[in-house]
Amino acid sequence: MKPIGKEKAEADKQIAKDISSKEIKIDLSKVKVEPLFEDMVDFETFSKSDFRVVKVKACEEVPKSKKLLKFTLDDGSGKERTILSGIKEYYDAESLVGKTLLAICNLPPRKMMGIESEGMIISAICEYDGEEKLNLIMLDGNVPAGSKLY
Repeated sequence: MKPIGKEKAEADKQIAKDISSKEIKIDLSKVKVEPLFEDMVDFETFSKSDFRVVKVKACEEVPKSKKLLKFTLDDGSGKERTILSGIKEYYDAESLVGKTLLAICNLPPRKMMGIESEGMIISAICEYDGEEKLNLIMLDGNVPAGSKLY
């Protein structure tokens, strides 16, 4: 019997934790990924994307939202950056504090649930055994906040 509602969300979070901590072996025959884009992006266009290493200073659930987590991040600039991400069903907010993540920082600000989001946290998504799975791109904690990715 498949879990529903909150039980499913908790089961998904546990699977993500297990996969990310390599406690279980992934059956690759159950993984389905999206095909690569056929359209090419020229180097100049790609170079305009500002990917940065960010450190999670705080993370909390957004009240009245079923999907959003609010991240307070150190992006190396000296001021805090707020990014909202629809990953609540995959991660507990508390478990992300102190993590080193990857974000794109030069997207236009976007309001969600009345809160301005200043970028996007980068994650990997695939289908596993018929269900969408999401894993945040987590980096070694020794990489300084603000480091640019090329």
